[in-house]
Amino acid sequence: MNPKQRPAPRTALWTVVVTSVAGFMAALDNLVVTTALPAIRADLGGTLEDLEWTVNAYTLSFAVLLMLGAALGDRFGRRRLFVAGLAVFTAASAAAALAPGIGALVAARAVQGIGAAVMMPLTLTLLTAAVPAARRGAALGAFGAITGVAVAGGPLIGGTLTEHIAWQWIFWLNVPVGMLLLPVARFRLAESRAPGARLDVPGTLLVSGGLFGIVYGLVNGGSHGWTSTRVLLALTAGTVLLAAFVLHGSTARSPMLPMRLFRGRAFLGINAASLLMFLGMFGSIFLLSQFLQTVAGYSPTEAGLRMLPWTGMPLLVAPLAGILSDRIGGRPVVAAGLALQAAGLGLFALVLEPGVSYAVQLPALILCGLGMALFFAPAASVVMGSVRPAEQGIASGANNALREVGGALGVAVLGAVFAARGGYESGRAFTDGTVPALWIGAAAVAVAAAAALLIPSARAPQGARPVASGAPVPDGAVGSVPHGRPARAAG
Repeated sequence: MNPKQRPAPRTALWTVVVTSVAGFMAALDNLVVTTALPAIRADLGGTLEDLEWTVNAYTLSFAVLLMLGAALGDRFGRRRLFVAGLAVFTAASAAAALAPGIGALVAARAVQGIGAAVMMPLTLTLLTAAVPAARRGAALGAFGAITGVAVAGGPLIGGTLTEHIAWQWIFWLNVPVGMLLLPVARFRLAESRAPGARLDVPGTLLVSGGLFGIVYGLVNGGSHGWTSTRVLLALTAGTVLLAAFVLHGSTARSPMLPMRLFRGRAFLGINAASLLMFLGMFGSIFLLSQFLQTVAGYSPTEAGLRMLPWTGMPLLVAPLAGILSDRIGGRPVVAAGLALQAAGLGLFALVLEPGVSYAVQLPALILCGLGMALFFAPAASVVMGSVRPAEQGIASGANNALREVGGALGVAVLGAVFAARGGYESGRAFTDGTVPALWIGAAAVAVAAAAALLIPSARAPQGARPVASGAPVPDGAVGSVPHGRPARAAG
């Protein structure tokens, strides 16, 4: 190996910092707005559907364009597109904070999602390129810890800012951070591309249209009814387009997402586990954070603080879990984390009552936190190690897209179960709706644990060819890993 091709330690450190902070902002904005909705409605007005779209506009554009963002980075340069996505996200955050009405806020949230969709899938490829393979698990564990805290801690951060300052600050928070990161990313991150990458226009149109239909149908099912013409047409069209995308990925010469990747057990297992884990986690946090406010009577800040044994655990455990996954492989760590998460949600379903004390809830919160931390740490490493370096950009985009769709599906499905079995009329009604929804969430995460067992064990020798990924890239090839060696076959 040419020493000049080794990542510089200082470049690796800057890359970990920049990508982790950017990933934190993008992940945070999934749920940060939820606890601010009453204040937004009081300030800007709008119908219930308008308020829902302040959450869903971000999720929709984020999920739909993740695959395109990864493909653009592979073709035109990952650092270049990362900086462009960060700039769009930062500007849209300022526009959201300055929005004069609910329509302008929804539009700004959609543009935020576009910037995040370009930025987020490139964080992992930039990080993988800059960090030596021997330390990659620890770096990805730190990245997973920070983004995991952002996903789960959104309600706490949003509630605290809304309660003590103003709802606009949930968006202003991104602006100085983004402006600080832009020059650092431009001058401190190394550029990388996928060799021979081309834009797959038919595949891009099919997957973008398909994800749009599916996510649009999911986020409108509750407000318009699951049997309404709008929802059924969106879900049907989305399913047809995604089926066409699968066929295209199986037959086209250079598809954006080769379906052969899913023949690899590691890639199939971690993506199935990611979708189901986010389904159970997003839907459960959405309901439980409301339970603490609506039934237990806590303020948004108090509710968020009481969720910290769950939401704050990744910050403590995930870096250690990343190191552990380097030693024993990703499969046992991911599977154990998902099993603990499922057990925690099941325990919640067993103990939840209108008058339940916080002490009784605490063991379930701790189990869920440990499980989430163990999942986030090695999952990114497994994704990046399951494909060739040249395919890591699109692998990251695919995994993030499936997570976002899983989160939207979780809120929609668990919300529908809640609406069918309970409601907001009383603490008893809210509990009656939440408990069966939690059982659904626990079952989804338990199936995710089973899917994680598809990931091969870490017995393959270092540098072995990843399953179903083609021949390894020879030394000196220009890929997402600067020195050209194939990524470690994680887990």
